[in-house]
Amino acid sequence: MKHSELLLAACVPLIWGIGFTFAKAGLNEFPPLFLMGLRFSLASLALVWFVPFPHGQLKQIFWISFVGSTLQYGLTFTGLSMIDASLAIIIIHLEVPFAVLLAALVLRDKPGRQRILGMLISFAGIVLIAGQPSLRGQLLAIILTAGGAMMWAVGQVMVKRLENPPSGFALTAWIGVFSGPQMILGSFIIEESQLESMAQASWIGWGVILYLALIMTVLGYGIWYRVLSRNPVSKVMPVMLLLPVFTIASSMLFLGEEPTLIILTGGIVVFGGVSLIVMKKDPKQVS
Repeated sequence: MKHSELLLAACVPLIWGIGFTFAKAGLNEFPPLFLMGLRFSLASLALVWFVPFPHGQLKQIFWISFVGSTLQYGLTFTGLSMIDASLAIIIIHLEVPFAVLLAALVLRDKPGRQRILGMLISFAGIVLIAGQPSLRGQLLAIILTAGGAMMWAVGQVMVKRLENPPSGFALTAWIGVFSGPQMILGSFIIEESQLESMAQASWIGWGVILYLALIMTVLGYGIWYRVLSRNPVSKVMPVMLLLPVFTIASSMLFLGEEPTLIILTGGIVVFGGVSLIVMKKDPKQVS
């Protein structure tokens, strides 16, 4: 990988990490599902005019959007509304072992001993975090956030099973076309005060929505898919290990969060497990 592309790839976890912290601030002004619905509706409106129509794949993309986006972000950001961003981003890293586990069960991908060890270490880190006394009242939030990580993994398996999948931009756009309205409808069913939140939102709340839609989603995924298309997966994926670093740093800077020593220790354990998974070299790995 060229140094310029490595630097470009490293911008993605920075964009996403700051966005995750900003989303925590946005949850003070909007209900979780409603915030995500506005995010993906705006992102799809910015993209859908420039991507091809996915002929014959709308039904599959609809279910991918429902599982891998609506359910995933609904669970993840409902959990985030109850706990610190620095803790949530550590739990979200369970996406990687969940994806490897599901790929082994559904796609018959053989994870190998190193990835199995990485999964066990990652889960042990989350158990360490969840078991500390100060978080016992936040167990539901931890379960919801971990459930969101599982839904993300399921969504990735569904994408993997698409025949002739659309480009990254096209898939992002059409998932947003479906998931944005899905989340807004779900919000009006299970949440409240949506219209009041829009009427009372500050410039910070609206700025968060713009950042999440245009920077975190459109720009972030645009850079990610560009770099991913030009380099081997094994060389690109490790940069995502910077995501919790940028998220925890930005949450301390912008939100004044102070992660405990046990949370940081558990985070290091999870980080180590995920590192074993994403840095495993496959004998027949392709770019």
